[in-house]
Amino acid sequence: MKDSSYEYLDKINSPSDLKKLSVDELDILCSEIRDKLIKTVAKNGGHLSPNLGTVELTVAMHYVYDLPEDEIVWDVGHQAYTHKLLTGRRDRLDTIRTKGGLSGFPKRKESPYDAFNVGHSSTSISAAYGIAKAKEIRGEKGRTIAVIGDGALTGGLAYEGLNNAGRANKNFTVILNDNKMSISRNVGSIAKYLTHIRIRPGYIRTKKVVEKILIHTPLIGNPLRKLLLNSKSRLRISVYRNTIFEDLGFVYYGPVDGHDIRKLIDALNASKNVNQGVLIHVMTTKGKGYQFAEDDPKSFHGISKFDIESGEPISSRKGFSAHFGEVLCGIAEKDGRVCAISAAMKIGTGLNEFSRKYKDRFFDVGIAEEHAVTFAAGLAAGEMIPVFAVYSSFLQRSYDQIIHDAAAQELHIILAIDRAGIVGEDGETHQGVFDVPMLNNIPNVTIYSPCYFDELTSCLYTAIYKTDGIAAVRYPRGGEPYRPENYEPNDVYSVYGSGKDAVIVTYGRIFSHAAQAKEILEEKGKKVTVIKLNRIKPISEAAVEKAAEFERVYFFEEGIETGGIGEMFFFMLRDFGFKGDFELTGIKDKFVPQSTVDEALSDLGLDCCGIVNKLTWN
Repeated sequence: MKDSSYEYLDKINSPSDLKKLSVDELDILCSEIRDKLIKTVAKNGGHLSPNLGTVELTVAMHYVYDLPEDEIVWDVGHQAYTHKLLTGRRDRLDTIRTKGGLSGFPKRKESPYDAFNVGHSSTSISAAYGIAKAKEIRGEKGRTIAVIGDGALTGGLAYEGLNNAGRANKNFTVILNDNKMSISRNVGSIAKYLTHIRIRPGYIRTKKVVEKILIHTPLIGNPLRKLLLNSKSRLRISVYRNTIFEDLGFVYYGPVDGHDIRKLIDALNASKNVNQGVLIHVMTTKGKGYQFAEDDPKSFHGISKFDIESGEPISSRKGFSAHFGEVLCGIAEKDGRVCAISAAMKIGTGLNEFSRKYKDRFFDVGIAEEHAVTFAAGLAAGEMIPVFAVYSSFLQRSYDQIIHDAAAQELHIILAIDRAGIVGEDGETHQGVFDVPMLNNIPNVTIYSPCYFDELTSCLYTAIYKTDGIAAVRYPRGGEPYRPENYEPNDVYSVYGSGKDAVIVTYGRIFSHAAQAKEILEEKGKKVTVIKLNRIKPISEAAVEKAAEFERVYFFEEGIETGGIGEMFFFMLRDFGFKGDFELTGIKDKFVPQSTVDEALSDLGLDCCGIVNKLTWN
């Protein structure tokens, strides 16, 4: 099948075109879509397994519902590539996750068919319920559909939405995409509960038969039916066998085969005639249609460019996440107090080996970052040493818990902040540029920002054994950057070079660019020194005193400027009597759009060339 020639997909420019096809033709269309998805993600990287698993479901929704009058809100949105293909963006799918191209997630500015911006988990029900209520208030027609995965149901926000939405809106549908996984395999009571529902799919049929018999039984049938409906007795439970979703006010349909287009269409059509909120439980296979992804859906959840024939990544070098996992395993081997916590990201954060070696001390709490921090605080109160490994952008959810449950109690927990700084192609929702200003204003927090693997090793040991309160160690996505031969790391701060013309101050990955800029500037006759802050909170007074010796201080920060380290450094310089020129280059009051990491750093003036240009004075 040639990528540029599809019998049916090439004819789909909007959902109205889709409705012209027969159901048999939809099966062929689904095969074409899978071919397109595999080729696109192999070229650009992205989320493959989630998208392959929801092809039939997405086609069925666009076939049955009347978009954009009906509105779909995707949870996370990493499974919405097919949605983009069917809503007028087919010819631009090859640009997905590239600078200026289609987003890897739904974006309201991108299409009228994208009802809500997403990128993180468990938000769809609350957002879709708000959209549904707005339609109701304005007297507009149209159904609102929230599509949420079983993994996202481990997040508490999903239940807050379910609790409010169940009995409140007749034009509201929740579709539970149950593939028995989120990113890592689902854990906990919710996963067990959904398994319990899956193994008894015939109970809905039994319930309908009982209702039909009661309704048609003279005199006592209907009163008995109402009694059962309103009763909290075991008799009601034994007859109706309600799910938690029905107890929350939803009409429950399912489980439905998520790869049978006919059954999906029937279920969706049936839900349109129900005069209250509906939850449709759909069973799908993550990675469906591409054997490598079916066999290993976790590795193909979010993947870089890969070879279609072999399924192998085109480039694979050791990254910070893997190194962190190795170091933590070594520490845990010698210290039985060390525990590791993941929020459904054990592979992404490098904890897979830890989870196998130290099962009793590894905790995957699901997509529940708030719980993870408070749980870690509880472990610390019990004299354990918890290490919560989490992506920077996901840590944002636990701000309140960091303050009240850990910092205020002076409890010793370690935050291993992965994907710190610019992440790249996943765009605004995933850039790790807010963790520093978020943590910088909280008492009893110490932050380390290594640039190299040996620094990460040293900082992690220091965080665990030599730091009180909350110790955060933040490190970037990917592997080690350029390292000058004569650079000597230090846990607090390091000085590279001895030039007297100006000083560059920075931290984290940007040190690599600053070191290269220093070498280029020297070739131009400008002698500069680079100060790298390895501990960025609290800032070393000795580092500030060293910088105050210079007339020109340039601070470069891969994070939001407001509330960041650069501002704090400037205030401390003033305290040391500094009266020279200070210039801060960071991220202004804005979100950073998708592009490669190198492209983003260049646009922000944080790469080697940007630093050189900033320091080129007369």
